[in-house]
Amino acid sequence: MINIENICFHYRNHPDILQNISFSLEEGQFLAILGNNGAGKSTLLKCLNHILKADSGRALLNGKDFMAMSGHEVAKYIAFVSQIVPNTQMTVRDMVMLGRKPYMRWGFTKQDYQIVDRVMKRLNLDQDINGRFLNQLSGGERQKVMLARALAQQPKLLLLDEPTSSLDIHNQYQVLKLVRDICRKDCITSIMVIHDINLALKFCDRFLLMRHGEVYRYGNYSVLDPSSLKEVYDIDAKMVEVEGQHMVFVTN
Repeated sequence: MINIENICFHYRNHPDILQNISFSLEEGQFLAILGNNGAGKSTLLKCLNHILKADSGRALLNGKDFMAMSGHEVAKYIAFVSQIVPNTQMTVRDMVMLGRKPYMRWGFTKQDYQIVDRVMKRLNLDQDINGRFLNQLSGGERQKVMLARALAQQPKLLLLDEPTSSLDIHNQYQVLKLVRDICRKDCITSIMVIHDINLALKFCDRFLLMRHGEVYRYGNYSVLDPSSLKEVYDIDAKMVEVEGQHMVFVTN
């Protein structure tokens, strides 16, 4: 169980960016954080991952406040996948091995190599691709590598900051299907910042609408009703169902 309690944050000489953010998630759920630019979505992820230090509040994972842990300890519980994917001359296998760094003492163990091998095989990175450099891969392939590195950490919570922003539609669906399947099969809870509401509706089961640094609404797909869409995005839209799939249809 993840419990986020009253998280507040502000930048120096700026008003509050996050104001009393609270919500809870059960094991294996996939949450989409939605809202306009500047609503505080990515800032919230960075506070949860110790990239930024929150002014106040708690984030509990099975009763343990991971915001009070050291960065090294947090990396054993939380993995972060950024929207910026490295385009570097590092091999795929070496990049995924970095996911074992939080557990490393004097070097990588046999268990570390076994975990990396399993993760790479699961994401189909174990054949021709594992010895290639990241800067030789497509954007979709690189994003899969970063997801593999995150899974090699064996996290309880997976944070994703706009993971599909630079991907074509095929790779968007492929990456998010992988995340959804991981949530269901491995009981890993995931929190994702995303702008595409319909992608979120296809793959996520919980939705957090943010507005002016606050939680506007939180719950299942029903929170994306015409009133919420108007208040948060200033659009006239409604929820429709097409072949069993909920979608937001803009009417204006």
